[in-house]
Amino acid sequence: MGKAAIIAIIFLVILIIVLIVLYFVGKKMQKRQDENNAMLQANKQYVSMLIIDKKRMKIREAGLPQAVLDQTPKALRGSKMPIVKAKIGPQIMSLICDEKIFEDVPVKKEVKAAVSGIYILEVKGLHGKTVAEKAPKKGFKAWVDRLQEKAGAKPIK
Repeated sequence: MGKAAIIAIIFLVILIIVLIVLYFVGKKMQKRQDENNAMLQANKQYVSMLIIDKKRMKIREAGLPQAVLDQTPKALRGSKMPIVKAKIGPQIMSLICDEKIFEDVPVKKEVKAAVSGIYILEVKGLHGKTVAEKAPKKGFKAWVDRLQEKAGAKPIK
């Protein structure tokens, strides 16, 4: 066997070990996330609120309570999170929004939201329908799609 074959075998063994470790770490993290989601679902309450503003901002700048900042891992303190400013009753609060529904949260509208602590899980309109605002597509792909529609061709998916 040549040196190249030995190096390739060692590389494959290391790659397989790394993949096995990542599999078990991912499985453990998925289990932890499922437990957290179950806890959030168990503690959710429906609250009527007026959404004042929403934006992605650093957790330090969001105006969240100090206890939340202390519990946040140091690696996440610098990252941007979806924050929603809402008026709940007479109080104006900053809440953390679920990443999946952040785009669907309407601004300057009254909604009924499922809230667990300071975390917004889901948002519904006042009459029970899910609020979904879809902004028009922007950018190069939207421009190409419009040109193709004018030409009579089907847009590329």
